[in-house]
Amino acid sequence: MSAAHSQDRLQEIARAGEQQFAALEAELGDTHEGRIELGRRALAWAQETFGDGLTVASSMGDEVLVHLVGTTLEGADVFFLDTGYHFAETLGTRDAYDAMLPITIRTIYPRLTVAEQDAEHGPQLHDRDPNLCCAMRKVEPLNRALDEHDAWVTGMRREDAPTRTDITIVGWDERRGMVKLNPIAGWTQDDVDQYAAEKSVFLNPLRQSGYASIGCAPCTRPVAEGEDARAGRWSGTDKVECGLHT
Repeated sequence: MSAAHSQDRLQEIARAGEQQFAALEAELGDTHEGRIELGRRALAWAQETFGDGLTVASSMGDEVLVHLVGTTLEGADVFFLDTGYHFAETLGTRDAYDAMLPITIRTIYPRLTVAEQDAEHGPQLHDRDPNLCCAMRKVEPLNRALDEHDAWVTGMRREDAPTRTDITIVGWDERRGMVKLNPIAGWTQDDVDQYAAEKSVFLNPLRQSGYASIGCAPCTRPVAEGEDARAGRWSGTDKVECGLHT
């Protein structure tokens, strides 16, 4: 949390923002254009409200979010968590957006390299204890990336997973004591595809190989036609979240 707002004040802003954008979501209607406009207005409101206290999380598997941010907020602060296990295509997508859009991308690394983690916890921890691996390589770096910020933006959508069906456009991150924005929460997969086509959004090349949801290479596989988009994440286990949003 920055010095700009107290936690009590941030909670007040979150409550007011949640009500404001719930009403706006209903007003703009259930249309593709309305959902895009809602996302842009939420981002503009966040920048006006929090200024430098706002940051954006991107996995570079949420390309439409990065494009929406970069074409709405000039100079936005975006961070990418480099777990050490990303596909080369994902790192290339990060580099492409860093060059293409007027945004600042911070790359945040875990405290341990993959080799150091292997030495301390044994190799392929992601296979034996994926929750611990995610905690060290995603959650802890995320918390550092959010230091000194009042609000963060995510690319979560209600369609993503059963754990996300009730997310709001503006909400409160109780765990971290800050405001959390999900500007594309109401977007459907059709919205994502249509926006990407209309705006010529640069997509992670893994999309062409059937990767519908993109995470770390050891824990992500392509999905078959008709299969749930998240079925390729931690396939064969009951794990559905990496811990960033729980």
